[in-house]
Formats: sequence, structure tokens, C-alpha cells
Amino acid sequence: MEVNSEHQEQLKKMALVGYILYALSLIIPFASIAAVILAYLKRSEARGTWVESHFNWLIKTFWVGVIGTIIGIILLFVVIGYLVLLAVTIWVIYRVIRGWLALSENKPVIADI
Repeated sequence: MEVNSEHQEQLKKMALVGYILYALSLIIPFASIAAVILAYLKRSEARGTWVESHFNWLIKTFWVGVIGTIIGIILLFVVIGYLVLLAVTIWVIYRVIRGWLALSENKPVIADI
């Protein structure tokens, strides 16, 4: 699917909205749900472009964050859960910043953990 530069710019703006929603999710927890829905809806439109990597990044951030949060909540009963929740929060912040920086430079985000 060929994506013209104007449409690619629109996709970039949608990815930016996703990163903003993730940043807001640190204050408003359910904002991340809106971000992952947006990423799933726009990923197919971005297929074959550098912006696709950002939607994949947002989706992975959501699911790993959810799993980490669930594990952290379960482990709250043995106190280590607080550390797990802190680690998940720091990891999400890292991924938002890293993705946002790559997006601002019109570069794909390179997958890692």
C-alpha cells in the first residue's frame, strides 16, 4: 500500500497523539487504553512506512505494561510488588520518551525490550 507524504504526516500526528496519551496515563490510568486502540486502528494504514514501527511500539508498550502491572499488583502481598510497579512505570516512561524522540526525528523506533 502506497502512502503519500501528506497521509504519512497524518499518521505521524496520530502516533504523537498515542505518545501523549501514554504520557497522560501516568496521571489518568485509562488514557493508555485509548492509546492502544488508536495504535491498533492506525497500524494497518501505516503498513510499509517508518510510522508503522511506532504503532507497533505503542501496542507492545501497552501489553507489556499491563502484564507487568498485574504481576506487580499480585506481588504487593509480598512487598516486592512496589518495586515491580516502579520498574514498570520507569520502563513505560523510557519507551514513551524513546519513541517520541524517534518520531520527532522522522525515524522508525527500533524494537527492544
